[in-house]
Amino acid sequence: MATNTAKPDDIDDSSAPLIEHLKELRTRLIWSVLAFVVAMVLCYFVWNPIFDFLTQPICHALEKRGQTCGLILLKLQEGFFVAMRIAFFGGFVLAFPVVGYQLWRFVAPGLYRSEKNALLPFLVASPVMFLLGAAFAYYVILPWAFDFFLGFQQGPLALPDDPAAAATAAAGTAVTPDAAAREPWAGIVFQGSVEEYLTLTTKFILAFGLSFQLPVALTLMGKAGLVSSEGLASVRRYAIVVILVLAAMVTPPDVISQIVLFSVIYGLYEISIFLVRRIERKRELEEQGDV
Repeated sequence: MATNTAKPDDIDDSSAPLIEHLKELRTRLIWSVLAFVVAMVLCYFVWNPIFDFLTQPICHALEKRGQTCGLILLKLQEGFFVAMRIAFFGGFVLAFPVVGYQLWRFVAPGLYRSEKNALLPFLVASPVMFLLGAAFAYYVILPWAFDFFLGFQQGPLALPDDPAAAATAAAGTAVTPDAAAREPWAGIVFQGSVEEYLTLTTKFILAFGLSFQLPVALTLMGKAGLVSSEGLASVRRYAIVVILVLAAMVTPPDVISQIVLFSVIYGLYEISIFLVRRIERKRELEEQGDV
């Protein structure tokens, strides 16, 4: 009578590939974490220049109004946490290509040559799109947002010290410092916390950097046949709801920031549908050529 019990050798042979994959995964995770830690330590020792770079948008917005650029520490330990936040943020950005490369090294041995050639462009596009999104947030969105928010300042405290600049800042009317001081306004002037500002800035940069990964991810899924342009278009109404919730979660609690991020992500979603449709048309032409 035959039995279905497996021999010890058969069990070892069948479990060996899984163990090897787990070892390989552990190695890639170790290298990724090590790259992040090293990048974080390096950024910690140069956090002052990084801080100066991250504060340029708010400084330029204040200089346009003739105001001095200055952020304050509200807590004694806030300066240390600011340095740690900058180190964490810089470590994530610097280690991002290394993590992507380790992911590629993990999945590449299980791919055919044609699959490797198809996946490699997406691997290169991912960090490029992240940097493009981060640059878009830093050079376009942040200056516009800060200029908008600072426009709610009012009163003599919000006016610059220079009388000529004060006349320009006071709604186009020639207002001298003495006349401004006699206005019955409650002064509203920006005195930002360093930690609060960095939280806002890094959230914007990371949110836009990660949102720019959407075309890469959906196009790769379309290349693998996991999604279709018709399917993405059919769930557009649900995608709008998801994008609205995501924009509300990753941006500060103001409608303007949420609308801007929603507009960008939804535009990237439509671009993804267009790219997936192009891949499908190319696949159809190749199949017709093989027939």
